[in-house]
Amino acid sequence: MEIKNLKKAAQKIKETIDSQKKIVLYGDADLDGVTSVIILKETIESLGGKIEAIYFPDREEEGYGISKKALEILKKYSPALFIALDCGISNFNEVKMAKDLGFEVIIVDHHEILDKLPEADIIVNPKQPGDEFYFKELATVGIAFKLSEELLKEKMTPSLRQSFLELTAIATIADMMPQEKENKILIEEGLSSIERSWRPGIYTFLKDEILKNLSLSQKISKIISILNVRDVEKNLPASFRLLTASSEEEAKKIIKTLKAKLKERREKILAIEEEISERISPTDPIIFEGDENFDLSLLSSVASHFCQKYKKPVFLFKKMEKESHGTVRVPSSVNSVELMKKCKEYLISFGGHPQASGFRIKNENLEKFKKCLIENYEKNYNLY
Repeated sequence: MEIKNLKKAAQKIKETIDSQKKIVLYGDADLDGVTSVIILKETIESLGGKIEAIYFPDREEEGYGISKKALEILKKYSPALFIALDCGISNFNEVKMAKDLGFEVIIVDHHEILDKLPEADIIVNPKQPGDEFYFKELATVGIAFKLSEELLKEKMTPSLRQSFLELTAIATIADMMPQEKENKILIEEGLSSIERSWRPGIYTFLKDEILKNLSLSQKISKIISILNVRDVEKNLPASFRLLTASSEEEAKKIIKTLKAKLKERREKILAIEEEISERISPTDPIIFEGDENFDLSLLSSVASHFCQKYKKPVFLFKKMEKESHGTVRVPSSVNSVELMKKCKEYLISFGGHPQASGFRIKNENLEKFKKCLIENYEKNYNLY
């Protein structure tokens, strides 16, 4: 069996290309979202289609997923086919707003399904009800690659396929998806040619002195850590700019900027970790901390470190004037999405993976949310 609605999505995109209608690509700003956008962008352009706009939300200002702010900016392109990649499955109100603005909406996502599906025209997500595809743990980039294969068919040249597989391998590893079954195949195929990549951003990076004398897996890990550095120009994250760079010279400039910012990023992460360490107690069942001075783009790394160190759920958030945006990491025995479902009455929105997710909440509900999380964690998980 194939992924539900994959062919349907490909057919809708083909029809849009053939009729020369507008297409808007909307992707999460992490590596999974960025590479998914690149694969679909280059696929559509190979078929003669035109991308009217590409948009990556600023999590610091807009939170995770499709935002109302983004739709206000993008509404000038309506009517158009709006394709959300690596987000959208929990954006019920925003998808309805996009439809009301005249967009046709396709969601390509791999995050956990909540209690219902958004009212998109087409949803491609192996975790949705009725999907019989045997493997549910693809990153969005893996789904985007399969969508590209369906769109291009015999027009998918060996070099283009290999280039897309390289992006798929990097993002699947970066998104910490299980390296088994379908993912194992995609990663092995992608990494088999990556050191001979024709993509300037990749081959320039692999020649950089920072990767000298490292094994391939160490090189990929280093590339991922640098590509995760936040650096936005003209609303495009550095990872997108680097992986679509048209020359070695352009790629070198971006890499130089990112290397300098990586050192600064590490120092900021250490400062946040030290501050949180002073606040928490070993007897706390969960770590639940936020601050108006926290940098949201760094909290995922901090949360992952604390989750590994203390073996307990970690909820970290950036506190703003009226609401907070948070990131969550939990041990493998805990499902963060299911845990937050028990407390959804206090949340504006939430979603993600079982082990890595996020949330938005009004500040007035923070303490109630924390209390609810602790009660349900202690009730549903054997802590002793």
